[in-house]
Amino acid sequence: MPSTKPPSFTLPASWSSHLAAELDKPYFQSLCSFLAQCRQQGKTIYPPAPLIFNAFEHCGFEQVKAVILGQDPYHGPGQAHGLSFSVPQGMPVPPSLKNIYKELQQDLSVPVVAHGCLDSWAEQGVLLLNSVLTVEQGLPGSHQNRGWQDFTDKVISTLSDQRSGLVFFLWGAYAHKKSALIDESKHLILRAAHPSPLSAYRGFLGCGHFSQANNYMLAQGVEPVSWQLAEQQATLGF
Repeated sequence: MPSTKPPSFTLPASWSSHLAAELDKPYFQSLCSFLAQCRQQGKTIYPPAPLIFNAFEHCGFEQVKAVILGQDPYHGPGQAHGLSFSVPQGMPVPPSLKNIYKELQQDLSVPVVAHGCLDSWAEQGVLLLNSVLTVEQGLPGSHQNRGWQDFTDKVISTLSDQRSGLVFFLWGAYAHKKSALIDESKHLILRAAHPSPLSAYRGFLGCGHFSQANNYMLAQGVEPVSWQLAEQQATLGF
């Protein structure tokens, strides 16, 4: 039977074979109705509809090496493009991502770059997954408890069940709760404070997560992630 779901809610083939049933469940249909109603009311939703599943487009199910879990998309114009912590080229680097760059520099001597586009991480197998995949402009958290968490919890538990040797980066109390979905006997869970300037000093900076992740991948016989981004010459002015 042909799918009646809008194109923006069509998963790439590698994910659809594992998760297509979720898109037919009542909670997801209710979510679709909610989003359609928001647009009918003239509300601006981020990211744009074609980018809602961008994390899955960039990183196939069997290609996943690691998951970096965020909470919900950026809520300012032009920021969100479907990858957690990432912004498109040309947008200012958000504060949390600046701290991620600082930790990479400290941990692996990775030079800091002046942009915030993490496409190359995703293309190497880092699933940049927000727990909530849409947000209303200017209203952080506005689409929580509408169904996205059910969907992304299923993403996490399916990866845990059907894959092995993955790294899950869980930063902040919200993300820590997702450890209940992950089989720690099969995967590496890295927990720390959130990289937000409000909390990064409480254990994110200095956590060494990126070197731990790459060492774990090597031990699994998996090529580690090259965290170095292009455009190394400009700095952020720390």
